[in-house]
Amino acid sequence: MALIILTTSPRVAPGLLTGQAWAALGRHPVRTGTADHPYLPFLAEAGIPVETVTPDPAALARDARTDTIVWLAAQDGEEDFMRALGHAALALDDPPVIEVLPGSYDLPGARLLDLVRVMDRLRRECPWDREQTHESLVPYLVEESYEVLETIEEGDRAALREELGDLLLQVMFHSRVAQERLPDDDGFDIDDVAAGIVEKLVRRHPHVFADTRVSGAEDVSDNWEVIKAAERAAKGTRDSVVAGVPMGQPALSLAAQLLRRAERAGAPADLAEGLPSELGARLFDLVRLAAEGGLDPEAELRAAARAYRSRVEQWEADRRDERGGRRTEQ
Repeated sequence: MALIILTTSPRVAPGLLTGQAWAALGRHPVRTGTADHPYLPFLAEAGIPVETVTPDPAALARDARTDTIVWLAAQDGEEDFMRALGHAALALDDPPVIEVLPGSYDLPGARLLDLVRVMDRLRRECPWDREQTHESLVPYLVEESYEVLETIEEGDRAALREELGDLLLQVMFHSRVAQERLPDDDGFDIDDVAAGIVEKLVRRHPHVFADTRVSGAEDVSDNWEVIKAAERAAKGTRDSVVAGVPMGQPALSLAAQLLRRAERAGAPADLAEGLPSELGARLFDLVRLAAEGGLDPEAELRAAARAYRSRVEQWEADRRDERGGRRTEQ
């Protein structure tokens, strides 16, 4: 005989089980140590009796020697119980066969449901999280974005994973705050955010999701701009090649983006001449020269700044060594 450990995912709707799981449930006695297991109502509706018992690894292992039993495992994994069950089975002269049968599987992205649940609880139960607004969260959004950028520049992929999580939290946090407003008051939730970007990506990639043909990345970029122009027209916004450029971004990247948009539209180069502020005009011209050389001025200046920081740190270390040497001589 055997013991079938039936596992289920808390991120899959209760009642959705594999065919093998339903077959095992309908063929063998079912036990569980979780009185509030979310699958119990669905199994009862399907006419499958489930005996709720006090978890006893030794008794379960002994019973499984004479009858095949399905154990409906708790969704937290029951690690301690499963470890004790394994030891109890091995202690028997004739141990039962133990089979783990996954009843439901997580789909890609399923752990985002955990984030939704955690964020919902934080918003309800944490005093600090409860009082945050879109405006109060802005500094954290900016900070986390730059921390992601820093890990990419440093090539630290392990840190990138963590920082992307921090940035994802900001998206989730803003969505949770907006969820508290009514839809008529511009309220929305994380599903609305996800639906919006899915629709936009499908709409702007007709070469993937429709029958548009492209010959390369340049065609994709051209189609993207045409589609964006049509979207602006549909919204009744000003149809300008520089419309939608976020003016709040750092000045170097802002200038570079404006220049790229203008060049794409065929704007004459002399529009960048005679700009107000002599220093601003000189900086703008440097950005233009960087763009002509295929360089990202923001990245170039950041690289120079990082090199300068390293030199300052080395200079400080040398000074400390010099002072230490003088003290030793004295």
